[in-house]
Order: sequence, then structure tokens, then C-alpha cells
Amino acid sequence: MSNIILDIKIMSHQKKILVLVYVLIIFLNCTGQEKKVPVEKQKVGGYCEGCSAIFEYGNKKLSSSDTLPGFLENNPKLKITGTVFKKDGKTPAENIVLYIYYTNRNGIYETKGDEIGWAKKHGFIRGWIKTGKEGEYTFYTFLPGAYPNRKEPKHIHITIKEPDKNEYFIDGYVFDNDPLLTRTERNKLDNRGGSGIIKPKIEEGLLTAKRNIILGKNIPHYE
Repeated sequence: MSNIILDIKIMSHQKKILVLVYVLIIFLNCTGQEKKVPVEKQKVGGYCEGCSAIFEYGNKKLSSSDTLPGFLENNPKLKITGTVFKKDGKTPAENIVLYIYYTNRNGIYETKGDEIGWAKKHGFIRGWIKTGKEGEYTFYTFLPGAYPNRKEPKHIHITIKEPDKNEYFIDGYVFDNDPLLTRTERNKLDNRGGSGIIKPKIEEGLLTAKRNIILGKNIPHYE
């Protein structure tokens, strides 16, 4: 920098101005690279619209197994079960809250008209589960429908809340035999928390599927 300033002194006034502009541009480029990353980008999992809905269960006592709205009224009925593991993929994770929401059979996030909070957008077909001592979870529901435009495979959204971390989303549950789950759609999956592709099979009259979840797997800013 000192050499540049020395050269400026022996130049004409016009050249001095040009060089000063050049030095200023270099300085601004260097300082511009030091901009701070927005807070939401630093959160575990990054930005997550609607993830705060995981706190909307109110006074409900959460357990490792629950029956979600619409189970009795809709077919085919579906049971999803599995184990949540810590980052090592081996140690069961207790007291992990799972928030689940999805469409009705027509692919609509159905509302009743009196919803508050995120239920206005997610609808009333949703629920919360907390893993047990062995990391186990189970919920009973029904097979949701694809969006009416049929541009995406049918899916079930899921958000995670660990006791010592902010809430974040993982890959939703999608169905291996769904014709809308094309190779292109499969390649789009990030496998956040591990693969969300499930393969339901009939067991005791229910479509039953298993998905294990690994906390932190493919989750940005996870430590």
C-alpha cells in the first residue's frame, strides 16, 4: 500500500484521481467479503418457514405414540414407526419432539375456519410426538393426497426439536411406490435426517412403514 501512495505523489492530478478510485474499489471489495452471515443462515438447519409451529401443541402431554386427525375417517390407514438416533447413528435419542403435518386425501391442507397460528396454513391435520427412552416413535394416520396440480409426490412434512438446539426441518416422508416420485424427484432429495423414502406394507390391516431418523445428518450448521 505504501508503494502505491508513493507512486501517486509523482503522478499528474488526473492520474492521481484514477489511481485513488482504483485503490478505493480494491478496498471496498476486500471489506465486502467480511459481511456477516444473516442470523437465520447460522441457525441449525438454516432458514425454516413455519418451523415454529412445533411449539403450538399447547398443554397437550406428548408421548411416543399418537393417533393423528383423520385416521378413523380416511383410508388407506397408515402407521409410521421408527427410532430417532443421535448423530452417531447408534445412540437412541430421547425427548425429541416431532411435528408432523400433511394434506387431506384431496391434496389440500384442510382447515375448519377457526385455526390460529401456523394452523391457518398447515391445516388441522397435524400432530406432535416426543420420542421415548429408546428413541422410539409411532403415529397413526392415513395416506395423504398429492397436490391438485400433481407437480410433487404425496408427502408428510416433519420438523424436529432437540432439547438443546433450535427447531429445524428434515426430509418429509415420501412413498417409494408413488408414481410422482420420479428419478428426477428422488435426485432432488437432500436426505436431511436420512432418507425419507418409506415403503409401506400391509401388516394387521394397516399400511405400515418404518423410518429411522439420524439427528444432524445432512443438516447445515449442526454441531
